[in-house]
Amino acid sequence: MTQAQRYKYPLQLPQSLKDTATRLAQEDGVSLNQWIISAVAQKIGAVQTADDFLKARAGNAKRGDLTKLLDKAPDVPPMPEDAA
Repeated sequence: MTQAQRYKYPLQLPQSLKDTATRLAQEDGVSLNQWIISAVAQKIGAVQTADDFLKARAGNAKRGDLTKLLDKAPDVPPMPEDAA
């Protein structure tokens, strides 16, 4: 989809979210539509950044690598404050 193309999506918000978003849009000096578009874009950027970061951190790790590491941990009972 190019910048000129638009997709209409019937968004249903709880009244409290709409009221807050409207107030924040007014404070930013933009329309509610523009504010929601910006909020969605920011969320998409954050999710994609986190996904890229986690994939990079995982590196060449394979399923089961963590299990091997945990198998080396001492077998001790949990501390009293950790027991549920």
